[in-house]
Amino acid sequence: MNPYIMSIFLLGLGLGTTITFMSSHWLLAWMGLEINTLAIIPLMAQHHHPRSVEASTKYFLTQATAAAMILFASSTNAWITGQWDINELSHPMSSTIMMLGLALKIGLAPLHTWLPEVLQGLDLTTGLIMSTWQKLAPFSLLMQMNLNNSVMITMAIMSTMIGGWGGLNQTQLRKILAYSSIAHIGWMILVLQFSPSLTLITLMIYIFMTLSIFCLFKMNKTTSINSLAMSWSKSPTITALSPLILLSLGGLPPLTGFGPKWMILSELTKQDLNMIATITALSALLSLYFYLRLSYAMTLTLSPNTTPITNQWRFNTKQPTIHLSISTMLSLMLLPLLPGIMTIIN
Repeated sequence: MNPYIMSIFLLGLGLGTTITFMSSHWLLAWMGLEINTLAIIPLMAQHHHPRSVEASTKYFLTQATAAAMILFASSTNAWITGQWDINELSHPMSSTIMMLGLALKIGLAPLHTWLPEVLQGLDLTTGLIMSTWQKLAPFSLLMQMNLNNSVMITMAIMSTMIGGWGGLNQTQLRKILAYSSIAHIGWMILVLQFSPSLTLITLMIYIFMTLSIFCLFKMNKTTSINSLAMSWSKSPTITALSPLILLSLGGLPPLTGFGPKWMILSELTKQDLNMIATITALSALLSLYFYLRLSYAMTLTLSPNTTPITNQWRFNTKQPTIHLSISTMLSLMLLPLLPGIMTIIN
């Protein structure tokens, strides 16, 4: 794609999210979400491959449905209560429809089925944008709303369970990362109504970990579990660090990913939701299984290579690695700083 056209689309992505961040009026927030959707679709379809075109079409249809639900809910609320403010979404029907529309936007279960199929049809760079940046605008709206407790908790538990179960039988890395995204979104939504600042911290750490794992797969040019066995011959140092990044995504101490899960479970027990905390903690074991599976395939198996392939690591890579190194460091060593970050945000 022409760099000038690419920069226009990226500017549109940033503009749409910024408009939604700044808006207190539902119509302006809806316009920001639409600009965001229209800016990413050409980036998704830029390779003119049948899979990417199919993914773009599916994404457009789901996002158009979600946008229609958001517009319908906000206009219904304005008709009944006379309020267009985001904080004033008080009517129960409008509030429920709005939550479902935003859940469809971010891929929260049971409205998640589009996300693995769409992510599988994209290249890793666009998939990274889909998994991180595209979540920010809907989350900013969810954090401003008066949420229906029972509906959100039910959807959050379903997301953590489905995110764990769905990734168990997958061999394609992008589908595994999509189910990982669904599970992490469930954790964030679960604690949203009790501690919005904790949701913000969890989202920030999820973005760091997802950035590092997508950059890692992009650097090794791997899209399936079978191709992970070639990683040792391409970049031994990164391959040695990759299990730590994956286990951080799984939430094992003393890595960064343990912090948010620990604090979320602590917050749930403070709210006397012990059974929900137990179910959520057990669902994290399902996700941990497929992270361990990826770690095993990457570090403990060797592909039957020919001699020239085994020396690829001796050549300097042409890809920039600064963002990979920074995100990897944050994914592994941010845990001691989390209490300070929570104090600043609160």
